[in-house]
This record gives sequence, C-alpha cells and structure tokens, in this order.
Amino acid sequence: MKKKLYKSTSNKMLTGTLGGISEIYDIDASLLRILYAVGIFLSSGFLLIVYIVAAIIMPTDQEVQK
Repeated sequence: MKKKLYKSTSNKMLTGTLGGISEIYDIDASLLRILYAVGIFLSSGFLLIVYIVAAIIMPTDQEVQK
C-alpha cells in the first residue's frame, strides 16, 4: 500500500502538515515539531518556505480518504 502525504485535521498546531507527516511515519508529533523548529534556524529559514509550500499543496486527511 502506498502512503500518501496529508495534513492532519486532528493533530495540528498551525496547519496540520507536521501532524500528518507524524501520523504517516509513526513519529511523535512533538518531537518532529521540535526538530523542525531547530531545522528552520539551521537552514536559515529555507525549511519555513518548504513548510508553507507543503501546507498549501498537501490535501487534508479527509480529502485523501474520499
């Protein structure tokens, strides 16, 4: 079965992007958010742009289940 990326509607703080990724790969969402925040600073903000683009183009979990 192929895994599809989606934004979570139940596990979200801003848009649910990292919540969806954590559900798909079975990673703790809080840990992923902390690592992502550190990564934003280490990448001079590039990961923030990646997050914004992903939040715009990724479907929600309800759209994927249809």
